[in-house]
Amino acid sequence: MAVLVTRPQPDNEATAATLRARGFEVLLAPMLRFEALALQDDADAHYGAVIVTSANALRGFEQHPAGQRLLELPLFAVGEHTASAARRAGFDRVISANGDAAALREEVLARVRAKELKKTSPLLYLAGADLARDLAGDLGERGLTVVTQTTYRMIPVSDLPREVSDGFAAHRIEAVLHYSRRSARAFLEAARAAGVEISALAILQCSISDPVASILRDAGATQVLVARSPDENALLEALTRALRP
Repeated sequence: MAVLVTRPQPDNEATAATLRARGFEVLLAPMLRFEALALQDDADAHYGAVIVTSANALRGFEQHPAGQRLLELPLFAVGEHTASAARRAGFDRVISANGDAAALREEVLARVRAKELKKTSPLLYLAGADLARDLAGDLGERGLTVVTQTTYRMIPVSDLPREVSDGFAAHRIEAVLHYSRRSARAFLEAARAAGVEISALAILQCSISDPVASILRDAGATQVLVARSPDENALLEALTRALRP
């Protein structure tokens, strides 16, 4: 029996390796495809810090000449996975909020209150084309100026791999891991198109957050688990507790 990972490439390979090390069989069906967008940096802009809510925003960052001057700035990352990507991209001063976008907002505001970050200095938000939360708006309501640069977009994948469709049809998949609302929607549409929606929703669905879980429950899934915190470690812990009690 296999666990299906819907996380986009290349992060899905790291997830698969972790699961296999824990004794799980793994199938991959990345439901979103990454597409980089050019960084349009204003050389005359003076930012106080960079904020990032996804490691995808930093993929290929080191290849942008315009981005090199940004490496001198402190960077606020939503969690440790994104923080690690920032360090690999060349940022030296990386602060991880160890949570979600709300935790990142609070981390930035705490640094402003502690006068470690000037409230008058604009923040540069490196973001995706589709955002689950208006972080820039949240910070703007609290008196900060945020400049948003869209550095990537994730395109939904419309088809399940044949091996995965066959796995659902033959009841060889025991759980699915979900990482975002968009990828969950893409998964449901692909399963419906492949004619395996009933089988796909009859098994355990492990979600990284409540908003993701709501997409699956609304579609008819009855076995839905939610990670204790919005990060992959917690997601894999929920899966392991359910399948390896």
